[in-house]
Amino acid sequence: MAGDRIAIVWNPAKTAREDLGKALPATDAVLSWHETSPEDPGRGAADEAIQAGADAIVAAGGDGTVRAVAERLARSDTRAELGVVPLGTGNLLARNLGIPLNNLAKAFERAFDGDAKPLDLGWVEAEIDGDTVRSAFVVMAGFGIDAHMIAETDEDLKSKVGWLAYVESLGRALNATQVVDIDFTVDGVAMERTAGHTLLVGNCGTLQGGVRLLPDADPADGELDLLLLSAEGIGQWVDTLRSFVWDNGVRRLLTGQDRAASADTAEHGRARRLTVALSRPAVLEIDGDDLGETASFAVEVQEHAIRVR
Repeated sequence: MAGDRIAIVWNPAKTAREDLGKALPATDAVLSWHETSPEDPGRGAADEAIQAGADAIVAAGGDGTVRAVAERLARSDTRAELGVVPLGTGNLLARNLGIPLNNLAKAFERAFDGDAKPLDLGWVEAEIDGDTVRSAFVVMAGFGIDAHMIAETDEDLKSKVGWLAYVESLGRALNATQVVDIDFTVDGVAMERTAGHTLLVGNCGTLQGGVRLLPDADPADGELDLLLLSAEGIGQWVDTLRSFVWDNGVRRLLTGQDRAASADTAEHGRARRLTVALSRPAVLEIDGDDLGETASFAVEVQEHAIRVR
């Protein structure tokens, strides 16, 4: 918008600044550039932009950059809005919000001039390697097969074939995933002990390839959606994968039917706040990043934490 101060937080590992500059739309906005680093994926750069009075901060990078900028915005009292130029492998928030992929010019156009809408954030707090870690997520957090797929994915293959590299890691992830006993407290109410190998807590529900793990997830409804998987043995796994990959993914894309299928080994729920205690530690991940192992964690929603163009 004319007269805006727009800050671009960009990840130099994903693209060159010159390429980003070529894709910028004609604008009267005052632009500033803030580079991320391996040690700081975007929080410090976003802080610089906020202190400079940015009206909008455009996160140009992968899911880690988007999450870092969103987290910094949510922690501050700024009115700055978030724009997203997806440059990563998953680009999960962009997929869920319909932000253009593989087209820098169209993504920048939306980030500069699109209408801003509210977005909830989820917050995870856990003890990792003796330290208490509190981090935000914009799409999903959890443990189990999703986290193992992240940890087991070959980085060289991911750089060559993108999200399809996760499929290659699925077999190894299945072998690494084990059922654990789980104690839940949901919105202050203790639930009966259960068991499962995968728990996903989602603000958004769609993954790569159109797979909808959480078909009813709404990123601005003030609640988080839950999915607990407990499939064991090849038969149950086939049924689970059919439901989420075929019925909620490929079939929906081919037919246009918005079908919310689910396997018998999948349980769904909703919560504003959730505490989880596991019988043994598991790898915890948020928005595709591996945080490390933990035996307990808490998750809560921050309703309408930021606004996204």
